[in-house]
Amino acid sequence: MKLSNPAIKVIIISIALAYMESSVVVYLRKIYYADSDLFPIKMFDTNIGLTELGRELATLIILACIGWMCGKNRAQRFAYFLLAFAIWDIFYYVFLKMLIGWPESLFTWDILFLIPVTWDGPVLAPCIVSLNLIVFSASILYLDKKNYLETKPVISRRDSLIARAGFIIGSILILISFMEDYTSLLMKHGYLKDFWNLLSNKDFMNLITNYIPSKFDWTLFISGEVIWAFSLYFFFKVYGRKNLPVRKEI
Repeated sequence: MKLSNPAIKVIIISIALAYMESSVVVYLRKIYYADSDLFPIKMFDTNIGLTELGRELATLIILACIGWMCGKNRAQRFAYFLLAFAIWDIFYYVFLKMLIGWPESLFTWDILFLIPVTWDGPVLAPCIVSLNLIVFSASILYLDKKNYLETKPVISRRDSLIARAGFIIGSILILISFMEDYTSLLMKHGYLKDFWNLLSNKDFMNLITNYIPSKFDWTLFISGEVIWAFSLYFFFKVYGRKNLPVRKEI
């Protein structure tokens, strides 16, 4: 594979971004979690909390821009975004393991994201998602290379809708499995009405600094994964047929 291949560029940039991300976490762990576990969450200064939210948003923008700059059409841009996200996520944990020996295992709990609420779960779960995203991105790029995505499917539109809906529904279920823990906490204690001021709400900060999540909804997560698998099947059923006409090069 030539180094000029966009996928290679995406992988290299994503690995570099993963190291930058993990190095920031190393500093935060040194400051806030020098001799303690990740949970319960430590009391952050409001400015630090807002900075963390900004950093995560900036990371998403960078990953989206990687896909945008490396892809030549919508399919490629989406595929390279998925690939960048997956590689970044996996190597984020690889570098943390190398730098500070964390996580101890794939079942170690982590704070995965903070937007729009705190995501949590065992490290294994986001790693599974990332591996699946690599499969999705590779599938899209393969079909795009064969020019199948630019031809009109010869089978029912229903399968096309199932493929797209399956990916969306599966994604929603997986996201809920990550966010339901802290979302339930917000709803239970009535903090949703004060959502935009949570970082400055002392009662809320006292609540989460004494809260230790213990149960991940694997049923919901696996349901999302199964739906993803079916959506990928229908995706290939729609666009991967050998009898589809191939676009002629001009």
